[in-house]
Amino acid sequence: MTPKTTSAPALPRLAWRNIWRHRRRTWLLVLVVTYATITTILFWGVQDGFAQSVQVGNARFLSAPALITTPQYFEDPDPEQGLPSLDFLPRVEAQPGVKAAAPRLEFPALIRSAYTADAVRARGVDPLLEAKVSNLPGAIAQGRMLEQPGEVVLGQQLAERLDARLGERVVLDTSALAGPQALGLQVVGLVKSGIAPVDRGTVLVHIQDARVLTGLQTATGVALDVTRGQEARIAEALQPVLPENLRAYDLTQLLGGLSSAIGTKQSSTFLIGMIFSLFAALAVTSTVLVSVLERTREFGMMGAVGMTPPRLAAMVTLETVFATSLGWALGLVLGYALNYWMATQNVLGPVFASYGAAWEILGTGSEIYTAQSPLYALYAALTIALAALFSILIPARRVLALNPAEAMRTE
Repeated sequence: MTPKTTSAPALPRLAWRNIWRHRRRTWLLVLVVTYATITTILFWGVQDGFAQSVQVGNARFLSAPALITTPQYFEDPDPEQGLPSLDFLPRVEAQPGVKAAAPRLEFPALIRSAYTADAVRARGVDPLLEAKVSNLPGAIAQGRMLEQPGEVVLGQQLAERLDARLGERVVLDTSALAGPQALGLQVVGLVKSGIAPVDRGTVLVHIQDARVLTGLQTATGVALDVTRGQEARIAEALQPVLPENLRAYDLTQLLGGLSSAIGTKQSSTFLIGMIFSLFAALAVTSTVLVSVLERTREFGMMGAVGMTPPRLAAMVTLETVFATSLGWALGLVLGYALNYWMATQNVLGPVFASYGAAWEILGTGSEIYTAQSPLYALYAALTIALAALFSILIPARRVLALNPAEAMRTE
């Protein structure tokens, strides 16, 4: 009488029971995959989050996370093409995701000290609101932030070029709507950010002084602080509540080439992530191979009672898929939980800040968060797919080559 072979529907059930017959070996495999899944999620979360933090940090130094202005001013930053009115502000501030809004009036000027002069682009700000949308007030290394009209905050390198010190006066000259204007201002603070364009070019004045100098009684734009990582979505969502002649720009549009450079650098790490998944899959495969070697006698007995080598190989592959799927699921729960915690708590900021000036020049400030994306689950699933493939190519092929009689004699 010919022994019955295991039917196709029964094979998954047999594979499932087998992984629990060898609990220690199974849990070892599950832990390996869990670890690989967690590290994959954190790898991409930190990678994407760091890139976002660099973009947001630079935006908060150079411009803002989002900015409302006219398309004409965005293309040609002349105060004559500034905002016709600020009546839309209450509607913008009420929108979901908008944390703060601060009017700004930027204009080209010539700054003069008692010794020399330099061409600059000055920014008129509301001192009470600017810190909510910009990192500049927090980067003042000497002195203080503006408090009233008649004061100016300079980048430290600009102050050195002008040979202007705290308490001394400088003069701003500009061509206004009503003709040439000049205004004397007292230096009350010096910005040191570690970012060359900021330290060389920062000129912050009170928005009332900017209005006097330019003759524009509104602003050239409204800087927004919005939910991190949602800048583009929120900027698009603001369009319906804005007047027809205004537009909201997100940080990628405001940073231009800098944002593109960061995105290019970020995409180059994709290969690193794939290599990491490859090595994780090889670690899983080596664990499965050790399991096959330890179970040689067991496989020989199963073959002796009628289970064909192809079905034995399929069973090993199914066991691998089941165990790695359990590890993947557990890793997703733990990985996303840890990633969420690091995305909401500034855990990485102090770590990177400890490296000093090497990280300061990137403009991230003191806050670095991880990013969140469902794609990370797919990246982690690649480990399972590769492990299943490798189990077919290596452990399963070894099972196919087993001789039941010889396998049963294996100690």
